[in-house]
Amino acid sequence: MKTIRLPDGTTVPALGQGTWMMAEDRRVRSEEIAALRGGIDLGLTLIDTAEMYADGESERLVGEAIQGKRDQVFLVSKAYPQNASHDRLPHACEASLARLGTDRLDLYLLHWRGNVPLGETVEAMERLVDAGKILRWGVSNLDADDMEELVASGGEACATDQILYNLTRRGPEHDLLPWLAEHAIPTMAYSPVEQGRLVGHAGLCSLADEIGATPAQLALAWLLARDNVIAIPKAGRVAHVRDNRAAADLTLDGSVLDRLDKLFPRPKGRVPLEML
Repeated sequence: MKTIRLPDGTTVPALGQGTWMMAEDRRVRSEEIAALRGGIDLGLTLIDTAEMYADGESERLVGEAIQGKRDQVFLVSKAYPQNASHDRLPHACEASLARLGTDRLDLYLLHWRGNVPLGETVEAMERLVDAGKILRWGVSNLDADDMEELVASGGEACATDQILYNLTRRGPEHDLLPWLAEHAIPTMAYSPVEQGRLVGHAGLCSLADEIGATPAQLALAWLLARDNVIAIPKAGRVAHVRDNRAAADLTLDGSVLDRLDKLFPRPKGRVPLEML
């Protein structure tokens, strides 16, 4: 499994597990838990969740899935922007820890930018690091100008920017990804298969069939071939997790990458960072 180095030297797998839209149907809860546990066993040990997902139920699901495996997992959660203040962030963090059944987060992210000044959020995050509640912090859905402001506000320790990035969302390649690379901050790509919509793309399906892969595997392999990118697809079934894991072993040669560029050309000019 390819690994990505965080700014503090910690390495994480380039392919993790997302949980957006999980824990929304109790009828499949046991299947989702089995998928997360199976992913851990396959080396997909980075698990991403958020207090927003299913109103906290996703964190409870993850907490159940990692029982007995906590020390194997690099655990990521995210705070609402309205909770990112000096007063509210400690309480939001404690609530997430309680739902997850753990005493610390490996990485805690600001979910998106709100009205709380970035400098205040940085200070609140650093206090949680000092208290041992989180080991490091980062952000999500911040564009290049936001990142500039974050660093200018004392946020040099930011560990990642989690963004919408996939074959159909290549706008960040113009300015945000180069900025992150220059500052040695990895990109964490959510919705790497565009919430499943990419699997119906005729050109992607044809190319995937040629190389003996699925469209989802090809989309993931494209991300994993890029420098300093962590992909976090969601999979609610064990079979789906296994398919995702196989993408990490898929090597794309130059001709395949060129054809993907033709199928999914990046925008000719700058595009503001998109969100789902």
